[in-house]
Amino acid sequence: MATKLIIDTDPGVDDAFAIALAALSDDVDLLGVTTVFGNVGIETTTRNARRLLALCKRGDVPVAQGAARPLVHEHPHRARYAHGADGLSGRSAALPEAERPVEAGGAVWLLSRLLEQSDEPVTIAPIGPLTNIASLLSVRPDLHHKIARVVIMGGALLHGNTTAAAEFNVWSDPEAAQRVFAGGEVPCVLVPMDLTYRCAVDLEWLDALAASGPVGAALTALTPDYLAHYRKALGWAGMVIHDAVAVAEAIRPGILRTEAVPVAVETSFGPSRGATVVDQRRPELRADTDGATTATANTAVHTAVDTDLDALRAFLLERLTMR
Repeated sequence: MATKLIIDTDPGVDDAFAIALAALSDDVDLLGVTTVFGNVGIETTTRNARRLLALCKRGDVPVAQGAARPLVHEHPHRARYAHGADGLSGRSAALPEAERPVEAGGAVWLLSRLLEQSDEPVTIAPIGPLTNIASLLSVRPDLHHKIARVVIMGGALLHGNTTAAAEFNVWSDPEAAQRVFAGGEVPCVLVPMDLTYRCAVDLEWLDALAASGPVGAALTALTPDYLAHYRKALGWAGMVIHDAVAVAEAIRPGILRTEAVPVAVETSFGPSRGATVVDQRRPELRADTDGATTATANTAVHTAVDTDLDALRAFLLERLTMR
């Protein structure tokens, strides 16, 4: 049976790979795509999402524009240093124009409508800041039972990429992330950058994708700025497709090994703002503190800690070359 899926995204090069992964997979019923600010501004993320769906010949998938800013505090900066000024290494204009207009009503309205209309629970894959998802969970508690899982790309167990402590998606709206993790209304899977970095792909993998056909060639053409950034971040010629790793788990549950642990988000304005506090102590030790920490008090989140790296890369390449 096909996985019913909605992607919430801020494209972004790795978002482009993630959207294509879902759009090209025969065992995915891609119900819709909602956009959020993040790697670039909301107008650009929305245009990029629509063009990426057009590239995959998925004009049937509705797109709605979501939050232009965080729930509480202004967003400090975008990620142009990694994704380029247009989010796609300056190559977005090479993608086909989308013919389907943006859905009226906005992201939370589309998310609500798609959940209402579904005859079975839906997986939501937020691969940008969690602003839209926090809003949905707050305003539509009557729809929580229609959500199978929320598979989130975000957070970091050891160190961040935007600051020493914080990963970009969570750092972009810490209050929204804390709302999602602390609520406990729906099952959450967190795919942190600690694991996604280990899943990085090399130039040989990218060359195989480029040679697979027009879609693969178009995706790899979006990567020059991203590759340049990750040559410095990794220390070798390759790149991290964070968001595609999370969408792989959304499509094939269990492709990542997870552990259920309490997760909280630092929302103060100190140097750790946006950090994900993951309590990996044994449950017996957590119980001894009697809820002394915010993380311990939160509902457990299934956090991805490992995978078969070669099998995951092979899965991604197979799906991205299906058509």
